[in-house]
Amino acid sequence: MSFKILFMGTPSFSVPILKSLNLSNHKILEVYTQPPKKKDRGQKISFSSVHRFSNEINIPVRYPTTLRSKVELEHIKQLKPDIVVVVAYGQIIPSEFLDLQNILFINIHASLLPKWRGAAPIQRAIMNCDNETGISIMKIEEELDAGPILLKSKIEITKNNNYEELSNKMSSLGAKLILDALDLISKKKANFVPQQQEKATYAKKIKKTESKIDWNLEAKNIVAKVNAFYPNPGCWFNLKGSRIKIIKAVEIQASGPPGEIINNSFTIGCSENAIQILELQKEGKNKISAKEFLKGNNLEVGFNILKDV
Repeated sequence: MSFKILFMGTPSFSVPILKSLNLSNHKILEVYTQPPKKKDRGQKISFSSVHRFSNEINIPVRYPTTLRSKVELEHIKQLKPDIVVVVAYGQIIPSEFLDLQNILFINIHASLLPKWRGAAPIQRAIMNCDNETGISIMKIEEELDAGPILLKSKIEITKNNNYEELSNKMSSLGAKLILDALDLISKKKANFVPQQQEKATYAKKIKKTESKIDWNLEAKNIVAKVNAFYPNPGCWFNLKGSRIKIIKAVEIQASGPPGEIINNSFTIGCSENAIQILELQKEGKNKISAKEFLKGNNLEVGFNILKDV
């Protein structure tokens, strides 16, 4: 049995799932995504990843600034999808939509619900030093990410997984899982299991103010944040008047005062253990290895970043 599907999604994470649906026997009626944005001073228009891919495969795209309008409600009524698949769309689905008869709204969420409900589940899982995460497919209800779950699948978080790597793996998993979910629904074998609400945790949206490195944290937490924030917004610190963005770093068994350079391999002390910077980017420059950086910058062992004014 094939379904008529309305897809709602915005970032690159959503694209493999849209692609999977497009290659299946299901029919995508239309795609909803966030509106184009003006980018940089030249006011160049930037379209979402989902918008660009939808144009490539010739699927109609709609990008309202809000769903909370009679126009959008009537449009979906006229469209008559069987299922609305939502993947990181970026807008709350209004209750008036969820109340529509004969339309099932399902969401693909990047965590093992009820853990990490909310806007930044992948980043928060990495920052929390979790060993695993996964994909959950659930029925959308009015409370955010709180609906009953149809399918869940786990994925390991390796020690040095960054957001970009883990997001790509999870998106591929979601692309497979959505087809399994639709198959269960078509065979009338779908069993939506209520979440254990008392176990819910929340993944708050990432703020740019979180990007500055606090050397008073443990090394494992700093490395986790560097990984969680790559490629955006990135983690940074000030060094002799320049902002340095850490691209890659590892925790090592060493000790020294927080913020102090403790050897010639760009190893910096933290409250517990230390981090060795492997790759970095000076503001306005290209990414380079720490080894290359040290060739052109004299950093004395014992210099403390926290005392750098």
